[in-house]
Amino acid sequence: MEKIALEKLRNIGIIAHIDAGKTTTSERILFYAGKNYKLGEVHDGTATMDWMVQEQERGITITSAATTCTWKDISINLIDTPGHVDFTIEVERSLKVLDGAVVVFCGVGGVQPQTETVWRQADRYQVPRIAFVNKMDRTGANFLEVIDQMHKRLGTNAAAIQYPLGKEASFNGIVDLIEKRMFYYMDDLGKEMEIREIPPEAMPEVIKMHTVMVERLAEVDDKIMEDYLHGKEISAAELKSAIRRSVVANKFVPVLCGSAFKNKGVQLVLDAVKDYLPSPLDVPAIKGMHPETGEFEEIKASEKAPFCALCFKVATDPYVGKINYVRVYSGTLEAGSYIYNASKRVRERVTKIVKMHANHQEIANSITCGDIAAAVGLKETKTGETLCTEKNPILIEAMRFPEPVLQQAIEPKSKDAQEKLGLALHKLEEEDPSFRVSYNQETGQTLIAGMGQLHLEIIIDRILREFNVEAQVGQPQVAYRETLTKKIRSVGKFISQSGGRGQYGHCVLEMEPQETPGTGITFEDKIKSGAIPREFIPAVKQGVIGSAKSGVLAGYPVTDVKVILVDGSFHEVDSSELAFKMAGSLAFSDGLRKGGPILLEPIMDIEVVVPEEFMGQVIGDLSSRRAKIASLAQRLNLRTVRAHIPLAEVFNYATILRSLTQGRASYTMEPSFYTEVPSHISEKIITGFASTGSTRKSL
Repeated sequence: MEKIALEKLRNIGIIAHIDAGKTTTSERILFYAGKNYKLGEVHDGTATMDWMVQEQERGITITSAATTCTWKDISINLIDTPGHVDFTIEVERSLKVLDGAVVVFCGVGGVQPQTETVWRQADRYQVPRIAFVNKMDRTGANFLEVIDQMHKRLGTNAAAIQYPLGKEASFNGIVDLIEKRMFYYMDDLGKEMEIREIPPEAMPEVIKMHTVMVERLAEVDDKIMEDYLHGKEISAAELKSAIRRSVVANKFVPVLCGSAFKNKGVQLVLDAVKDYLPSPLDVPAIKGMHPETGEFEEIKASEKAPFCALCFKVATDPYVGKINYVRVYSGTLEAGSYIYNASKRVRERVTKIVKMHANHQEIANSITCGDIAAAVGLKETKTGETLCTEKNPILIEAMRFPEPVLQQAIEPKSKDAQEKLGLALHKLEEEDPSFRVSYNQETGQTLIAGMGQLHLEIIIDRILREFNVEAQVGQPQVAYRETLTKKIRSVGKFISQSGGRGQYGHCVLEMEPQETPGTGITFEDKIKSGAIPREFIPAVKQGVIGSAKSGVLAGYPVTDVKVILVDGSFHEVDSSELAFKMAGSLAFSDGLRKGGPILLEPIMDIEVVVPEEFMGQVIGDLSSRRAKIASLAQRLNLRTVRAHIPLAEVFNYATILRSLTQGRASYTMEPSFYTEVPSHISEKIITGFASTGSTRKSL
């Protein structure tokens, strides 16, 4: 395989709200880059990047797909990500390893709820971006309105570097505001472009847009500011250089336009990827920590440096088994070599290295610094774990995985299917960190938890079809949580004497609610004067974490509690790890009972787009479902209602909304935060748990 210079490499992702045109844009990129010889279409189920059966049937992206292509003199590693909020983990782990992103906006919808979510994710990982306003041929498309929404809703410094010529159905050309020229499309495939003079009637708007672009750049680039203030003519080359500097520094977002479905503007997006998005050499060195000393180190992009990579995704292949997608930050990895998993502290052997093209594999002898590929043969490695050399161990900061908000009971139809179901669930849990499997001791049920109804629906479909397991499933249930409301001190003492050596463990915990919601359970050790020997403190923590899996009100997991170990005692002969684990568990459960425990429920951020005449019915219905209206806005001839609503109130909301609005409204929804369940609903849940042993419905 031909070696690519680091400065000629681009690791990019396509991110957006659902149905903005990410996969269609990806398909056009592959076509123009010569990777595909015919255009794949999402609505026909022929898109290369939507290779799963479930994706082709539903016409949506479910899993992020990686591929490699070349454009002019650069090599592009491209990841197409899902837009549906249920699969937000796919965007999260992709952005962790990417150097740049193309954010696709719908020319009609503009900045939509999931656009805001992926934008925040890109902000968190400091990923430089370019924006592509798609669907400019659609009725109602408004390029300038989308840019205005980017400023207001995303708070970003964005400016157009292109301008669409013609509106809606008459959209047929793109003006380059930097070079002040026009690209006119001669054929339906978009392969033949003609460079023309800008029509005189369009020049006033072009000059105005050019001035706005220069002013926006001057705000973040000193060189442009100096030339602008002195009234100097700024050349196209100087503008391009300034745009690249500002994009790499995450201070500016250039906005392009086009219609991926009508094959207009995608080659210019590829040019922008080449000209403005960073190579692995342009982004700041990633930071890591030495697992032994705890000291921070910088991992610089160099082939000569020791090998270091991050596993950002695990997939199951029917032919080769487990595949680990890795991003190499330094050094080289060769097939057949041994590497070190610094997260688990185990050695692993890479039997094969493959470059991925969606679900097709191309064998490679090695991968080097800056590249993205897949390794076969790793038995222990999971998503978010660091791979390196044993002589130079380092840990890259792990990813943040969202907590599931919905759960369902599942059981095999026969004894024979029991083992197959267990194996399928284990593989799916390895693949998807936002999918969890647990076992309810009281009811003997296996529970699966995910990010939403569609997420669990896809998981169950894969269990039935891909893994060929016959199973029954219960109704989806809300994944409630439990927490405490006041600071308390609790004692856990475990003493057992049954002949021979006994068991003795004693600990004192201080427990209080977390200041920041969503922090989870934290454990702090403040033992003084050796009241508990150091070797037993991890056992106390294990007991606390184990006890937090099942609360005292209705058996739901406990969250947002700060636990401080402050005192305790031990017996020189009878104390053991088991005894202190039990003491930690007893102290935590006792503290939870004393601490004014409450139930928490997931609250969803919902946006409903509805025609004006149905506005009253929709708001009335939302209010009856305990929703709190956050904002009302106008979008073209439609109204948008933004609200926070409990997940328990919006099961099958699509059907309800259709019947309220004659099928003319749509909505998007994503998990936002947890809040206390109202007392009258909480009492029903707790009573149900007390009478049946569980709130979850049996099959």
